[in-house]
Amino acid sequence: MSNDTANPKEQNRFERFFEHGAISTRITSSTVKPPEMLLGYLAGPFCAIISNAIFASYLNRYYSDVLGWTDTSRFGGFSAALPIVSVIAVIVGNLVIGHFIDNTRTRQGKARPFMLLSVPFLVVAIVLLFLDPRNTSPMVQMIWIAISYNLYYAVAYPLYYTAHSSMVGLSTRDTSQRGLLATLSNASNVAATGIGASIVVPIVLQSFLFVQTNGKIDTARSYGHWRIFAIALCVLTALGILCEYYFTRERITEENMTLNIKEEKLPVSTQAKACMSNSYWWIIIAYFFLFQLSGMIKNGSMSYYSRWMFSGVNTEAKAGAAMSALGLIGGIPTAIGMLLAWPIANKIGKRNAVGIGMVIAVIGGCVSFINVHSFVVVCIGVVLKGIGSIPAMYVTLALLSDVLDHLEARNGFRSDGFTMSVYGAIMVGMAGLGNGMINMLLTSAGYNPALQTQNTGVQTVLVACYLGAELVCYTLIAILMIPLNVEKHIKDDQATIVEHQKQAVEEQGGTWTAPASPEQ
Repeated sequence: MSNDTANPKEQNRFERFFEHGAISTRITSSTVKPPEMLLGYLAGPFCAIISNAIFASYLNRYYSDVLGWTDTSRFGGFSAALPIVSVIAVIVGNLVIGHFIDNTRTRQGKARPFMLLSVPFLVVAIVLLFLDPRNTSPMVQMIWIAISYNLYYAVAYPLYYTAHSSMVGLSTRDTSQRGLLATLSNASNVAATGIGASIVVPIVLQSFLFVQTNGKIDTARSYGHWRIFAIALCVLTALGILCEYYFTRERITEENMTLNIKEEKLPVSTQAKACMSNSYWWIIIAYFFLFQLSGMIKNGSMSYYSRWMFSGVNTEAKAGAAMSALGLIGGIPTAIGMLLAWPIANKIGKRNAVGIGMVIAVIGGCVSFINVHSFVVVCIGVVLKGIGSIPAMYVTLALLSDVLDHLEARNGFRSDGFTMSVYGAIMVGMAGLGNGMINMLLTSAGYNPALQTQNTGVQTVLVACYLGAELVCYTLIAILMIPLNVEKHIKDDQATIVEHQKQAVEEQGGTWTAPASPEQ
């Protein structure tokens, strides 16, 4: 890594902090190698993301079944309003953090420092989520939930996730290496959701987290168990982020430092205008919005569906076993897909792979509707839908990186901060929007966790959320992919970027040499 940084007098205290050797990256190679791939993009993010994946599947159910926030006599419409209204705070939080990233230059890069900063915030936020004073008045509870919920989703997690999601685009310009890192990064996310939230927790911990006594959930014991579980999540999250921080490297950020190019710190409005004037940017952002929203609605309703919809499932233990089996079987295509996604994308192109896959997913997913109460039939539909979604899961971060390079070639500056803050707002905010929609529908349909069987209206809601939401959004994505032909510009964009760098060096009186990150 280059030691050419800004004059120490021009650096602020935050930037100077990252000059210390103790917090330097452990990655010294100029090209991406196995330790960076496995630790920085797979193992580290898996541990860092798993708590959020579990919250996507279980936090809403903890609120509804343990704290009782779908009880309208106590909380009114709070359960539907909070997650949806909080999306505004999530968007603002991500935009602010993205702006900080864009205006940060340190020896450790511009995004990675915010990973390290996120650790204490996430630990505190996770603890507060499960310290709700449940024996106080509903008003006190609502205030506590609102503050802790937004501390996590609008501040702590965006600090980590905006930086994390920037890493594929900032790691290298080599498209093959970038594609591999995108696959591994997405694999960590898929594994956290599939293995952690959909397999391990349901079969090992569901009856521990939702303790049943005489056929009803014992809210006091369940509350105590969630507090213990939160401590374990804090430790795992912190270790995962530290692993990712130390085993990643921002080679693209280092290019300008190596070339001694003084970068102008651009206002958000300039970046926003550059991004929003480009159709490719809007298409890829719309893709992430639809894919994430439908996924969050599915994940948020999965625990409810497993508990109330399958024939013969009448206890939390059986529901956990059903959810775990469903997650395991449904996860097989995505596990195999990690090996197949890039050969397919290289053969027919990233855009084509995603578009064709979405069509296959919609057709396969319709099988589940043959019998929505049959575990076997639903599983078949879920597996077929999963096969079709393989390219979307693994190659779209690389496609987003192609769009960012295209914007850099057109505008002469990178737009990672603004774009990844919007991306992060979508990836984080859709959990709240999805849960708010689920809560609104369940409450209006008469959901009651104390019943042995839910009414027809609740069952219809669960079918729409768990099985239907993705099919609607996948259909729209297939249509969106048609005009997204950014890949045809890759070679020209790379050449233009090099010309911009050469011009900047020469304008500042330097001698041009082709950019290559040296060994530290």
